[in-house]
Amino acid sequence: MKPFETRGIRMTNLRILLRFFCAVVLAIAFAGSAMGQNAKRSPADWVNPLIGTANGGNTFPGATLPFGMLQWSPENTQGQHGLSAAPGGYQYDATRIRGFSLTHLNGTGCAGASGDVPFMPVTIPVTTSPSADATDARYASNFSHAEEHAAPGDYRVKLANGVMVQLAAALRSGMARFTFPASKPANLLVRVSDSEVGSSDASIKIERAARTLSGSVTSGNFCGYLSKVDRRSYYTLYFIARFNQPFASTGTWHDATVHAGGTSAQGGTGYGEQRVLPVGKGSGAWVGFGTPRPTTVTVRVGISYVSLANARANLDAEIPPGTTLKQVRERARAAWNQALGHITVEGGSRDRRVTFYTALYHALLQPTTFSDTNGEYRSFDQKIHRVTGNQKIQYANFSGWDVYRSQLQLLTWLMPKVGNDFAQSLYNQARQNHGEWDRWTHDSGGTHVMSGDPSVPALADIYAFGGRDFDVRAAYASLKHAATVSTADDLSDAGCNVECVGERPSLNQWLGLHYIAAKSDAWGGAAETLEDATADFALAQLAQAVGDRAGQRQFLMRAGYWRNLFNPHATPQGGYIQNRNANGSWPAFTPGTGDGFVEGSAAQYLWMVPFDEHGLFELLGGRAAAAQRLDAFFHDAHGNWALTNAGPLHANMSNEPSIETPWLYDYAGQPWQTQQTVRAVLDTLWKNAPGGIPGNDDLGEMSSWYVWAALGLYPEIPGRAELLLASPLFPHADVHRPGGNVVIEAPGAGDGKPYVQALTLNGKAWTKPWLPAAFARHGGVLRFTLGAQPDMQWGNSPAAAPPSFPSPSAIPASEQHP
Repeated sequence: MKPFETRGIRMTNLRILLRFFCAVVLAIAFAGSAMGQNAKRSPADWVNPLIGTANGGNTFPGATLPFGMLQWSPENTQGQHGLSAAPGGYQYDATRIRGFSLTHLNGTGCAGASGDVPFMPVTIPVTTSPSADATDARYASNFSHAEEHAAPGDYRVKLANGVMVQLAAALRSGMARFTFPASKPANLLVRVSDSEVGSSDASIKIERAARTLSGSVTSGNFCGYLSKVDRRSYYTLYFIARFNQPFASTGTWHDATVHAGGTSAQGGTGYGEQRVLPVGKGSGAWVGFGTPRPTTVTVRVGISYVSLANARANLDAEIPPGTTLKQVRERARAAWNQALGHITVEGGSRDRRVTFYTALYHALLQPTTFSDTNGEYRSFDQKIHRVTGNQKIQYANFSGWDVYRSQLQLLTWLMPKVGNDFAQSLYNQARQNHGEWDRWTHDSGGTHVMSGDPSVPALADIYAFGGRDFDVRAAYASLKHAATVSTADDLSDAGCNVECVGERPSLNQWLGLHYIAAKSDAWGGAAETLEDATADFALAQLAQAVGDRAGQRQFLMRAGYWRNLFNPHATPQGGYIQNRNANGSWPAFTPGTGDGFVEGSAAQYLWMVPFDEHGLFELLGGRAAAAQRLDAFFHDAHGNWALTNAGPLHANMSNEPSIETPWLYDYAGQPWQTQQTVRAVLDTLWKNAPGGIPGNDDLGEMSSWYVWAALGLYPEIPGRAELLLASPLFPHADVHRPGGNVVIEAPGAGDGKPYVQALTLNGKAWTKPWLPAAFARHGGVLRFTLGAQPDMQWGNSPAAAPPSFPSPSAIPASEQHP
């Protein structure tokens, strides 16, 4: 080879190496920049409030704070003025808005609730009554998701009528900016009577010189179309709205009559007997902004469930004059970062992080603040009360049948002070409701919706996870009385099904038959029996907490009554829990029946003995037989996953009765199947998309399940703090909490490695698929070794199984402890 050629080759190689070096440097710099940007992202940046706005999730995307009283969010329409597009007020594919309401509930069923006092900017003259706009053709506007922005505490949308809407929230107040197009009329409607499910009364007043609107709406009616017992009002919301611009014109309407220049109006929509409200009824007002027209109109709004004076005081305390929209938005973002920052996850895909933090966001929307800045609140007796002692806030909105399963445990684990106040709030409501604890509370009323006595496991959950600064003894005494002394409501069939008025429906049967019979004053005898068994087990935990050993034994004994509905000969294939007649006979039965059950089937309710799974497994023929039944429950005949919408013989992971079942393999000696099944649910049913929640979010219950599952933990046993294990979704997670932090290390998590190969707890080998209550209370460090293939030996011994708590009546006398 010639010297020149050699030199050229060397020069060429040098250039290649130089280019490679530069590329590496740039790649490192880019990666560092990306990592830096990623590191700078706050928890609120990962939240997508539009998740759950389709597929029946019934969430809302508007502006609110953690546990906020105000939730300023759109009310969509599908062309039917008397029916909201979705129970949360917002349906993703309904791209037309008829207002922006001040209150909402997250993930409810029925026809919705709240949705009070919608504000709607319009760019046309108001010549006909908005209450008579039967198809929402005139006083509503289309919009595009491309011109919509939703973030914690911050919602913005450009309407097709040309108006830019920006909303921001404080705790009991909010701020909006409406930017009108210069070439059109600028009017703002306030549909004061148009709560989502109607109103019995409403009023509004315009004070032109003060640039102020104020008024109130009286409503309730949650699930009222299902039964007349809830077709009633039980709360009044007061509001005051202060504008930065003068009113060029005013007007009001009542029913079909319009009063141009009017300054006051009164009248509700009524409720009617159908899900769709009657059209043409209601009242409201509008204000116009004249020529030369201001481009931008800003309004500050305060609300209260006590009085107009308190609404004014709440507004002045939280958003005083001179506050800017940017300041309100930034404060909201800071509040959300503080709340969401209780859990830090690292690694994983962008979609998984967004899904995780959005689930945590949804889990922290409720309960909602109900007391005002002066501590006053209106309770179930419709009288004004004030928080006292260590309680800081009275909370409202409790979907007990849902949230006792995992949401209250998560909330209290992260924020025990909120758990304390919520437990005290539930007790306050009961004291102010003739001693009755309602299972589904909405603002200042009980609605009785669903089944069981969920207040008991709710309080026991809060106590177990560190919320102990409430009147535990008095609350226990009240719950014990309710569980042992029948009331007239307990013996009434009013509201049944769905809204049975008693706290303990057919308590006389529970005390006499030791089960709830097929014919009773309850919604489903078998389901009520299982719920009552859970409530009594939780009551035993509270009895232990207050030192009532006789009560503890009494309620543990009663918790075993579920066995009275286990029919070992229900089918040739095996036994089931089923309805039973009062005379002890068994009615006709198939595993797919819903007879006797609530939003589920016998096959789905079979597993709902979360405190005594060992006892259930024994009746099913042992651990191996139970595991086979679980396999058939989670898979179809071809071996494919059957996780939801697969029929009544299979799991329905979009609703509460099934959500504890993936963890039951931990009891069956096959924790690898729990790890596999939980991961399948996380990966297939939950997504970073509008339809990314598999069913109603139920005031954050379903989202709380996702948060627990993504951490690889679950509070299976109501009223206790032991945690069952699956496997983490993220390589690293930190849980920051007052009682002691939790660190979860899981290298390779989320990379096709869902199976636990080994685990250490605080540096020591741990071979059990569950954690003791001390871990939840005091924290600790978990280090998982994960693999792509199951380790069928890890955690499989009977001695390693999670604890089970059988009734003393099911334990041989020689094995019982005093």
